[in-house]
Amino acid sequence: MEVEAALPLLEECVGISFGDLFADLPKDLVTNKGNVGQLLLLKIGLKLDSDLKDFSNGELKTNKSDRLGNPRETMFITQVSQQIDTLVSDKPLPFEESNLFKKIERLIYLPVCKDEEDRRDWFFVSVHDVDLNKHTQLKKTIESDYYSICEQLREHIIESDDGFIHTSNGELIQIRSKDSKRKGVYNPIFSKHFNCFISNKNHAFYFKKEFMNHVRKIDGEATI
Repeated sequence: MEVEAALPLLEECVGISFGDLFADLPKDLVTNKGNVGQLLLLKIGLKLDSDLKDFSNGELKTNKSDRLGNPRETMFITQVSQQIDTLVSDKPLPFEESNLFKKIERLIYLPVCKDEEDRRDWFFVSVHDVDLNKHTQLKKTIESDYYSICEQLREHIIESDDGFIHTSNGELIQIRSKDSKRKGVYNPIFSKHFNCFISNKNHAFYFKKEFMNHVRKIDGEATI
């Protein structure tokens, strides 16, 4: 399914309580954030798979917000363990060839209000179609962030006492640890370029709250 076909279906889901929108809600919907996006994909007729993107020409993302759509947390993009050497090598992979860009080149973002304790009262606030090839200034900012983060990661490996990568920030995106302390399962990252482990836990790209606020400004929504 292409984004253009999915957008009308997604817009129909806005403002409807989960109890009315979905026939069955998983018990772990509160603890497993990915379930919300999966429910939405199934709702519009897609099957769950391991493809890089949810649509043939775009990716679906949901994220916790308040009732107005103001983000309450950062938003996961993609893990970096399999692509780590494209980031920390002497010359990083060009941004437009990176897994990060392929993942977010066309992004459909839905803030979801989870303020109510009962998950049946949660609802999608709005739909945002973010095409980086049209929003050129946004693309430039994220591209600049990408190269800055790559440099930060290399500096951490070379200069830090433990030789590990650490949280690295740009203006709109960041890389930070991904593994869950609650589950107690950690996935170290090995770099072939440096021929050593460069982290004792998995890491991932995230959108910072500033990204979601920027998107809402582009679409003419007020922010706090």
